[in-house]
Amino acid sequence: MGLRPTGFFMPKNDIEIIYQDSDLVVINKPTGISTTADRTGEPDLVPVLQRQLGTEFRLRLIHRLDKSASGVMLLAKNLTTQSRLSSMFEKRLVKKTYLALVAGPIRARTGTIDTPLSHSRKNSQVMRTDPKRGKPAVTHWRLLADFGAMALLAAEPVTGRTHQIRVHLKSIGLPLAIDPLYGSTRPIMLSDFKPDYRPKRDKSETPLIDRLSLHAYQIGLPPDLDKPAIFIARIDKKFAAVVKALAKYNPKGPDAFLNPDHLSAILTAQKTAL
Repeated sequence: MGLRPTGFFMPKNDIEIIYQDSDLVVINKPTGISTTADRTGEPDLVPVLQRQLGTEFRLRLIHRLDKSASGVMLLAKNLTTQSRLSSMFEKRLVKKTYLALVAGPIRARTGTIDTPLSHSRKNSQVMRTDPKRGKPAVTHWRLLADFGAMALLAAEPVTGRTHQIRVHLKSIGLPLAIDPLYGSTRPIMLSDFKPDYRPKRDKSETPLIDRLSLHAYQIGLPPDLDKPAIFIARIDKKFAAVVKALAKYNPKGPDAFLNPDHLSAILTAQKTAL
């Protein structure tokens, strides 16, 4: 593939390829890489992934994912596939499911947030709820596990507004547990909820997770595409660590998960309905 230019940003490890055929690439995007060029000047997703896969085809974005979020993304290898799938996203024929670790307490098991969103007048990079002038935005959510101080939700955005899940959940009192833009920047530590936690001598505690607690877990495609119906992106080590720790050290124990099979399914990326 040739020599890598000096100073070219590359992830520590290759980006995980979930699926690939002659016209489609499905990846598990790591946190910290932008899907489009941003103000940092670092290369965005397409050139990084293009270099990893080679130059036999030109990768094309079909949809976007927040830089700080991780998870499943689809990219096209040709214009026809890009146009067809982009149209399906716009027509809401593609089902997206996110895992969101939020700050509780939670008072319901399911809900729908139907609140228009717009850019903040003070900061164009920030979104806000705006019932009068905002663009329509709808998010369905359901409880997967109630850990007491935190909860794990499955969130399904019907529309695709910028930061939609983050702003919508905050608007109903369930902000992401870690969200530097809309909520807390404090990392989640094991000592936060393990009663008998004792730090190692002369060592500071390492956070279980210190990044945006949102993961694009699953994408479901229409059945007429001659592609797999569902793509699932395994959660990374930090997200998995906090889910496992919360499942072990919470007031409800194993009953924190409404469906006891969901914990194993999430940790192993099983194709099980959440």
